[in-house]
Amino acid sequence: MTATMIKEFRLPDLGEGLTESEILSWKVAVGDTVTLNQVIAEVETAKAVVELPSPFTGVVAALHEQPGTVVEVGKPIVSFEVDDAGPSAREQSPDAGVGTAAGEVTAAGGAPAVEPQPETVERKASEAAKPAQREPNLVGYGAVLEDTGRPTRRARAQAAAEQTTGAAQAVPEPAVQAGGQPATERPRSTPPVRKLARDLGIDLHLVPGTGPAGLITREDVQNYTRTDTAAASSPAAPQQGERETRTPIKGVRKFTAAAMVQSAFTAPHVTEFLTVDVTATMDLLARLKGNKAFEGYKLTPLTIAAKALLIALRNNPTLNSRWDEEAQEIIQYNYVNLGIAAATPRGLTVPNIKDADRLSLRELATALADLTDTARAGKTAPSDLSGGTISITNIGVFGIDAGTPILNPGEAAIVALGAVRKAPWVVDDELAVRQVMSLSLSFDHRLVDGEQGSRFLSDLGAILADPAMVMTMV
Repeated sequence: MTATMIKEFRLPDLGEGLTESEILSWKVAVGDTVTLNQVIAEVETAKAVVELPSPFTGVVAALHEQPGTVVEVGKPIVSFEVDDAGPSAREQSPDAGVGTAAGEVTAAGGAPAVEPQPETVERKASEAAKPAQREPNLVGYGAVLEDTGRPTRRARAQAAAEQTTGAAQAVPEPAVQAGGQPATERPRSTPPVRKLARDLGIDLHLVPGTGPAGLITREDVQNYTRTDTAAASSPAAPQQGERETRTPIKGVRKFTAAAMVQSAFTAPHVTEFLTVDVTATMDLLARLKGNKAFEGYKLTPLTIAAKALLIALRNNPTLNSRWDEEAQEIIQYNYVNLGIAAATPRGLTVPNIKDADRLSLRELATALADLTDTARAGKTAPSDLSGGTISITNIGVFGIDAGTPILNPGEAAIVALGAVRKAPWVVDDELAVRQVMSLSLSFDHRLVDGEQGSRFLSDLGAILADPAMVMTMV
């Protein structure tokens, strides 16, 4: 009979030194057969939503975390029952050197695994002195793992129990007082559910459990929240509802908040403003849209402004640099990774277009469209959210004229585009109605002085006011 073993998959480091991720959804259930590289879960890091592939081929034995749970890197999230191909299974199997299994539970026909032989114990003891290794996996590197050998009989029994229930072990059932009121013991639930209730300000004693033996599930807490809110707003049941709503700070919003605070209190910000007559640019945009060479390309004022920024940057390279506090150096980039601020359902992200300075206008238009669509779908890769050198944000789409944008951490400058509006403007000493836009430039005064920032903003404005000015700058 074929022997099987239980292997755990620990949450890997998904890049950029992130320490935790939130389980958004499981794509598999206990008992499902999965193949190597099959997507088993969708998780949200502090930067993006990532699909996790399976490091094993086998059967899902247990899901250790519920959707909505924030899990630290290195913690087990799912267990698999895989075939044991013999002593060389780790080297020969598809998951060799890929998984992050913390332990193996071996069984043949349900019989207990054979205890390790003395020489095995001696070998493990000699290997214990070696430096801990970070095991590679399909999407990054996991936490430092320590080889502790085969689990004890108690651990094997616990793994078997998790395989049966498919959920984390619940706390003991509390006593019940007369009249059905709960006693002082906490209700039966799992740690992630208790955390959710705590974040939402809900007393678990008031939530009826629908799980096994009255276990309170995540769905029970969410249903209680919806029921309580509906009852509070219903005219037929005039109850005193909650006067405030609490939302856990996590994911993209948590990362953005931390990054903005760090930037605001680390880099000395200076913001300058310039209002420009962009009538010529809007005329150019209309002509390009009617040009067959640009048929099928999405062209917007942001497309033209981004190209103008890249051109103006050539004569003002100090705005494409970074302050390295640790090395006490100023790093000037000889390439431009252009960050584009994108509003998404999960919060503000700033993915960047790699080597944007090498792209033609049509290539830039395609890159902008792809970047925006991917960001709004929450599918931006972590690598696309790092490494930016300068950013641009289009606040004009919200009808805003100007603002004081905060620098993306590690960058020297950010430009905000205001709304394009018709306004009275003096042209050749006569008053005329023109299309006008305000530009806002924030820069790090450690890297960019007032003259450099002003020259860059002036060059950017000159291009947008008269696109033919590009001929004098390239």
